[in-house]
Order: sequence, then C-alpha cells, then structure tokens
Amino acid sequence: MEPVYTATVVGAGMGGKGSMKGLVDSGRFCLVGVTDWNQNARGWVEDTYPGTRTFTTHTEMFAACPSDVVCVSTWPPTHLEVTLDAVAQGLKGILVEKPLADTHREGSEILQVIKGQNLPMVVPHGLLVLDHSREILDLIHEGAIGALQLVEIQCRGWDIINAGIHWLNYAIALLPDDPGDFVMATCDTSTRTFRDGMQVETLAVTYVQTRSGVRVVMNTGDYTRISEKEKGVLFRLQGSSGVIEFYGWESRYKLLNSSNPHGVTVEVESEGGSSHQRHLVNLAEMIDRSDVDYTVPESSLAALEWVEAAYVSARHKCTVTLPLSEFVQPEENDWDPGRPYSGSGGCRDGRKLPPESRK
Repeated sequence: MEPVYTATVVGAGMGGKGSMKGLVDSGRFCLVGVTDWNQNARGWVEDTYPGTRTFTTHTEMFAACPSDVVCVSTWPPTHLEVTLDAVAQGLKGILVEKPLADTHREGSEILQVIKGQNLPMVVPHGLLVLDHSREILDLIHEGAIGALQLVEIQCRGWDIINAGIHWLNYAIALLPDDPGDFVMATCDTSTRTFRDGMQVETLAVTYVQTRSGVRVVMNTGDYTRISEKEKGVLFRLQGSSGVIEFYGWESRYKLLNSSNPHGVTVEVESEGGSSHQRHLVNLAEMIDRSDVDYTVPESSLAALEWVEAAYVSARHKCTVTLPLSEFVQPEENDWDPGRPYSGSGGCRDGRKLPPESRK
C-alpha cells in the first residue's frame, strides 16, 4: 500500500484551492490544515473539507499542525518568507505556486534553499503535465515539424506575470537546450490594472530570442485579439517543415507537416486529474523514492527570469540581456526614435557600424 503524507496549505485563493482539491483527490495525502487571513476563506475550507483545521497565519499553523508536505499558495512577494519557515519544519516535500516569487533573485533563493535540503519540490505548471501538451512537447522534440523557429503565443484577459509565466515556461520546455539570449517588451499601463495582488499591464508584447535564434513572441492583455475568435489562448509553433497550433488547456491540437499536408486536428484523451493533482502525485512519488528532480522548478525559475526581464525592458525601454543577474541597466536618455536627427549629441551613425557589431 502506498504511504499517505500529511499536508497543509498556506493560502486559500485560486492556487490554494487547486492544491487542496489535488491533495484530497490524489489519495496520497491527508489535508490537515489551511491558513488564510480572510475569515470567509477559512469558512469555505471548513465547509468544503470538514475536519481540516484552519489558521490565520502560517506560523501559527506550523507550530500547531506540523505536516509532511506544505503547499505555498500565497501571493508571490510572500513566497520566500513562507517557504523558509516551511522548510525549517523538516518537511518531506513542498509545492510552491508559480511564480516562485515576484523577483528572480528571491525565486533563486527559494530554489537554492530547497535544493540545499535535497527536498522534493513541484511547481504546478499545468502544461507540463497535461496529456495534450505533453504529446506536443514530444512531437517538437522528435522533430515532427522540423527545427522549431517561432513560438507565437496569444492570450486574452491575462498578463505577463499571472498567466504569461505559464506560457513562457512552456516555451522553455519546448527549447530545453536553448536558453534565452535577450528579452524586449512593451506594456500599456494606461488603465492602472491590478490582478491577484500584482500591478499588471493592460496590453503587452513580450519578445524573447534564444541563443540559437528561435523567437518567442507573446501577446497578452485584457483586449488581445486572438486569431481564432472563440479562443482565449492560442499557441502557434512554427517549424522548418510544419506548424502545430493548440489552445492552452484544451485537449486538442492541429498539426500540419509532410505526413499531414492538409492539416489534421488531433483530439487527445485525458487520463483525468487536475494539473495540481498530477504534480502532487509526482511529489508523492519523489518522496516515496527518496529522490528529487528539479527540472520543473528550474524551468519555472527560468520563466520568472524572462517575466522580470520583460518588465525591466518595458520600464526602461531597453533590451535586457540574460542572465538577468549580469544585466547592467543603461543610462536614461532622451533619444526618441522616429524624430529627425539634430546633427549633434555624440551619437553613432548606423550606416557606419562594423559588421561584427550588428547582432
């Protein structure tokens, strides 16, 4: 019989609810405690999962209700503090919601601490475990559409950090041996929108170029127009000899290649279970084996680096080279592209650049 591990959840929002359901549905965990500062959220937990203890702070819960596994499902700026307190308990495993933190530096610290304890860890990026998206990853890696050249992402109603990190994480999984070289982005902030506790943009375009030259272009925002009108998300993967299109969480995709010159829509049967449940089962199996695999957490940290680089680029109107930790922000200037050149100011003539300087 498989062992059952006790589990607690910090945060009863969308991510926390996903973890609670995944824990209970998996059969591998016993949900013993949940923390949330909001009384209504705690009441919902008590009604939905009778017998589960609720607390107002994670420190109170950790002291009164220690567990084998902790799911960190609070808003990103609190992840580091909660994770450090959770790890100090002497856990068997941990789930940290995406994004790992609100900055790449804090996300790196979280992962470093967890790795230092050799602690099994998962980050619930759904596209890494769902059947159709796993099948697409296999097709890309097997060369079904030739060499991948362009990853185009269209997403309506969301933003770079809250949903875009999922999409960029998947792009990283598509290109496991081809890290990002630089990021450029522009963001419309005119509506002063916030979502899930974070200030976000109204519309944005994020552009990433990998070291081999693959382009990742992501359009996100409240009013993004999707090429297929009934969809809220669209991925278009352009290869040297074919194209794959799919629609985020929908369990189907379109394939156009030499074997399917007129294109074919493939329906993928799901084995069942939410993405949180699948990640949590993976976590239980890592604990069972006394083994760890940090592939997903590392890809999540890389996606957070792209996200933060996009915001830095938009904020300072510059290209952000990777790794972000080595990026040096250029001095602010008043250069306004599209205006006539005044003929002075110590500027450079683009007609006279040496070939090796043109990247």
